[in-house]
Amino acid sequence: MSKAPPLSPNPEALEFLLTRRSRPPRMLGSRAPDMATLRTLLTAAARVPDHGKLEPWRFVVLEAPACRRLAELTRVRGTELGLDPDRIDKAVTGFSDAPMIVAVVASPKQHPVVPEIEQLASAAAVCLSLVNAALAAGWGAVWLTGWRAQDRPFLTQGLQLFPHETIAGFIHIADEARIPPDRPRPDIDTLTTWMPE
Repeated sequence: MSKAPPLSPNPEALEFLLTRRSRPPRMLGSRAPDMATLRTLLTAAARVPDHGKLEPWRFVVLEAPACRRLAELTRVRGTELGLDPDRIDKAVTGFSDAPMIVAVVASPKQHPVVPEIEQLASAAAVCLSLVNAALAAGWGAVWLTGWRAQDRPFLTQGLQLFPHETIAGFIHIADEARIPPDRPRPDIDTLTTWMPE
């Protein structure tokens, strides 16, 4: 096995990470990536830590007609659950207006060494990697969850998930209609503990 060359600094990538900003659905447009572009983004998203190479996640690509179908199911399920009408309306609009959503499915596997929590963490890493890949490619993107990500009737009827599966994230991807202002960021010094010994 040949020795890998040392990593070179990539200031552009670091600057991207230091300034990245998700785009709320209301600031996204109506154009979605084509299949070839999306395959590239999914390929980038799949390069995440994955103990045991279990691939405890998968993708369901929801194009506009599927998003509208799920918007209708959202209204039905939200009403059945007795949710606040404004909350239901906001969830419905998020789906009905979307040209594309990638559902990242958390699909943990039985394994004697790798616990489920590590597998769920891997699925979460896929979500962030997909958002970052989309942003880096010039698309707007955001990672959302909400009550539908855990609602079994929604997952079964709407997405045909298996009983052990849930949604790690609904990743909205589209062209950028508006650029959101940045928001306050964490104070790293208050969140960091240094242990010299």
